[in-house]
Amino acid sequence: MIAYLGQFAAEFPIFNVFRYITFRTGAAMITGFIVVFLFGPAIIANLRIRQGKGQPIRADGPQTHFKKAGTPTMGGLMIISGFLVATLLWADLANLYVWTVLMVTVGFGAIGFYDDYLKVTKQSDKGFSGKSRLALEFLIAGTAATMIVYAGTGSFASSLAFPFVKSVLIDLGWFYVVFGAFVMVGAGNAVNLTDGLDGLAIVPIMIAAAAFGLIAYVAGNVNFSTYLQIHYVAGTGELAPLCGAVIGAGLGFLWFNAPPAAIFMGDTGSLAMGGMVGTIAVATKHELVLAIIGGLFVIEALSVIIQVGWFKLTGRRVFLMAPIHHHFEKLGWTESQVVVRFWIIAFMLAFVGLSTLKLR
Repeated sequence: MIAYLGQFAAEFPIFNVFRYITFRTGAAMITGFIVVFLFGPAIIANLRIRQGKGQPIRADGPQTHFKKAGTPTMGGLMIISGFLVATLLWADLANLYVWTVLMVTVGFGAIGFYDDYLKVTKQSDKGFSGKSRLALEFLIAGTAATMIVYAGTGSFASSLAFPFVKSVLIDLGWFYVVFGAFVMVGAGNAVNLTDGLDGLAIVPIMIAAAAFGLIAYVAGNVNFSTYLQIHYVAGTGELAPLCGAVIGAGLGFLWFNAPPAAIFMGDTGSLAMGGMVGTIAVATKHELVLAIIGGLFVIEALSVIIQVGWFKLTGRRVFLMAPIHHHFEKLGWTESQVVVRFWIIAFMLAFVGLSTLKLR
């Protein structure tokens, strides 16, 4: 909303600063942090009263996790609240990409909220039906992918771009909607699988958001995209403030989620944040780069797929426990060792992903 103040720059030069995406991205980050930091304690206290026993702990999980019993979940409400306030204040609300990302973030967050609600009320780690949940996610993501194609230009809107090369585009036609939806749903659930230790998921989310904030900014700027020889996608620069909002809200949440966590993110936050990053990747035509920048999430998801698939085939397990962060806990790594080392991996993968902007 404040972005509109830039329209008065001709009469009041001081308002010119609101026209700059970089300024609004920084302001969104600060706003997101302040909202979560100020209102976080009240939200945590309210959730603790309403949830009673808190998030159920997996019976087959590491023994160190049982001391976390009683910790409230649904902390994603804090992140989404900070994200929404900052976005509505600092993003250009006339931009269709902004509303597309908001739709996926809130929609996936609502699905995650219902899943968390069922787990808490039933005191079970089994929540929403998997098939029903995926069906709703694909419905939301498919709608978002359609909106992205509609907002694009010609055949480029439904084309798949490749990292490290500048001229190869494959027009998928309307199949691109299916592909885009798969990316969004896959990202949401991959982040959901990663969220198993205090602080493990939120920092890689912020790292991915920072990387895609930069990608959105340069892809939406004709001069920078030409210089870097990446595909120009008009309007995607306005997604940078959304990434800033996530970073700020994530930092605010990390204040309370740092070990020992006062609240868990829950599916409410992990699904929402994963879906948000996935949608920005689709909008900026960097879907394949998402697999690099979000490589940690990919590894976590693959570990579950491999574990389940191999067990069904042979009756044996590949990992001591899946997702893979639990495997390392079973090997004797402390929780803090797993978290920090996975953060390092996320940082390195983000740098590799960003290198594709120039290596073309």
